Amino acid sequence: MNRVSLYRDPQHGKLTGVCAGVANFFGLERWLVRILVVSATLLGGGFLVILLYIALSLMLEKQPYVKEEYSAHTIKSKPWEQGKTAKQLLETLESDLKQVERRVQKIEAYVTSEAFDVNREFNKL
Repeated sequence: MNRVSLYRDPQHGKLTGVCAGVANFFGLERWLVRILVVSATLLGGGFLVILLYIALSLMLEKQPYVKEEYSAHTIKSKPWEQGKTAKQLLETLESDLKQVERRVQKIEAYVTSEAFDVNREFNKL
């Protein structure tokens, strides 16, 4: 499994990129982490949260530049940032699901074929 390292992400960050880096590390949306940090600060953990944020700002290295790969859609991407309408996104998703369905049909056809049984018997030897 390819584990992501914890870095600051100043390219996508608002202040120093700590929240963006934490969001990347845990696979969360950046806005959600920011809201959690602000909420924790306002709900009584102010000094501790600010101290932790400053410590992480100083300790974490900047995230190395990685060229972002283009993908038609991802589960966590924001449609309004892609410039696509909801209808276009649904059409893309539908075509992807049709491709997956075709691949599953091919797998089912192979698993139910005699060739699968023969290959399985050879592998047992």
